[in-house]
Amino acid sequence: MENPIVLTKVSKAYEKVSNALVVVDFTLSILQGEFFCLVGPSGCGKTTILKMVAGLEEPTGGEILKPDQVGMVFQSGALLPWLTVEDNVTFAAKMAGFSFEKVKRVTKEYLEMVKLGDSRSKYPRELSGGQRQRVGIARALVVESEALLLDEPFSALDPLTTEELRADLLRIWKNTKKTILMVSHLLEEAAILADRIGVMKEGKLKAVIGIDLPRPRNENDLNFLPKVEEIRTILTQ
Repeated sequence: MENPIVLTKVSKAYEKVSNALVVVDFTLSILQGEFFCLVGPSGCGKTTILKMVAGLEEPTGGEILKPDQVGMVFQSGALLPWLTVEDNVTFAAKMAGFSFEKVKRVTKEYLEMVKLGDSRSKYPRELSGGQRQRVGIARALVVESEALLLDEPFSALDPLTTEELRADLLRIWKNTKKTILMVSHLLEEAAILADRIGVMKEGKLKAVIGIDLPRPRNENDLNFLPKVEEIRTILTQ
């Protein structure tokens, strides 16, 4: 699938807010294996786009082409508190319809990938915020979908944990070759992670900016700041 996620003239309105359009005429193609970030102010519609791609909401108009199954990482982790780390991940694998042997194999594989193999018997309440997000990432990966969606996954974490998880996410992306669509409210974070950045404002896609800097990227790099300022200028126009 050359372009696993394609949105064509997509719109979204909510009846509870007098049918006001939250997303307006949104058109975007995300490439196979691409790391794409959506940025913009709160309420601009970026999370609504993510939810529509995930199938959690239906568009009011337009067309969305996407894989039949996608993995999603929520901002809060959204773990089942009565299940252990292992069981949270296993649950997703079972829901994907995998055989007993495959459920065991992929659960072990992805818990190791997010560095939680030794914490498989713990419950969410026993984990740090960063560890809970790692479980969320493993749960999204275990269904082995073509695309991975992330809704501001690091927004509630401290800076050091955030930096570590960003590096781990890039490692996982490189190893799995998945297509990633991520929402972020931090311009610097998007520029550190993404191949391209979609800039949203008032429900519309205002621009798509390519980030052609080598990885790993450093915010102190002379070429980094101009990219961030380019995005900021579009948002403030």
